[in-house]
Amino acid sequence: MAKADFNDRMLSLGLARVSEAAALASADLIGRGDEKAADQAAVNAMREQLNMLDINGVVVIGEGERDEAPMLYIGEEVGSGDGPAVDIALDPLEGTTLTAKDMPNALTVIAMGPRGSMLHAPDVYMDKLAIGPGFAPDTVTLEMSPSERVYALAKAKGCKSKDITVCVLERPRHVEMLNELRETGAAIRLITDGDVAGVIHCAEADITGIDMYMGSGGAPEGVLAAAALKCMGGQIYGRLVFRNADERARATRIGIEDFDRIYTRDDLVTEDVIFAATGVTDGSVVSGIKREVGYLTTETILMRSKTGSVRRMIYRNPTK
Repeated sequence: MAKADFNDRMLSLGLARVSEAAALASADLIGRGDEKAADQAAVNAMREQLNMLDINGVVVIGEGERDEAPMLYIGEEVGSGDGPAVDIALDPLEGTTLTAKDMPNALTVIAMGPRGSMLHAPDVYMDKLAIGPGFAPDTVTLEMSPSERVYALAKAKGCKSKDITVCVLERPRHVEMLNELRETGAAIRLITDGDVAGVIHCAEADITGIDMYMGSGGAPEGVLAAAALKCMGGQIYGRLVFRNADERARATRIGIEDFDRIYTRDDLVTEDVIFAATGVTDGSVVSGIKREVGYLTTETILMRSKTGSVRRMIYRNPTK
């Protein structure tokens, strides 16, 4: 069907159910130390729910390429086949390590848009920079040094650099950047995993205390984060990082031609989308799964970029 048939309002609740199902499937594996089992449970549940939707869906951001992932791989067709042609970007369990260790900010994440609306990002690194809504375009840019970004954002906010908090994925590759950031006096919130949540935090700085996200992480997660900011407001910039010829070849296969291109939010996600994320463990974005006798309770954030609506839903699900 044509892109005009993408009814985001009707599809949004179904997308929330997909996200919730994946979270609930991983509930018994929280804190159990088995990352693979938690991820597989979420994948299975998400795939089952997706196939109940009346969509002609293709996974453009998924669990890897077909030869690497048994389910929800890039290019996999999902849905009943009846209904609008849509792109699906997903991470069935963003933070498998966080789930296995019962650490904060593990989420199930999924976004949907009309066919062709999301960048088919290769499974490589992406250098990312994100801030929340309310700032002029290019207030901060990837061409700036890390310290220049802090000073520029502080100037735009009318505050001092020490009042800025930057979220960074804790990895050895970021040591030099962290040293430079610390010289500005800015606070740094290090996260061990989950950079989709890290970017989303920027959109609600008054709640999360995070003003900016920067550093390199997975390119697919960059597209998911862009889908969230498309709904919540905010800016994200991304540039693909290639470590070897194999990664360049992988990008070429899916149509990437300009290896140095800097993508904006609206380059990564070109049309209106819907986005859902359900908390697995407690976090700043949504609460994690709560257990009580006979029930599991989840919190899901459901957003539509077309209307700018952000809905938080509590789902109390009887256990069997």
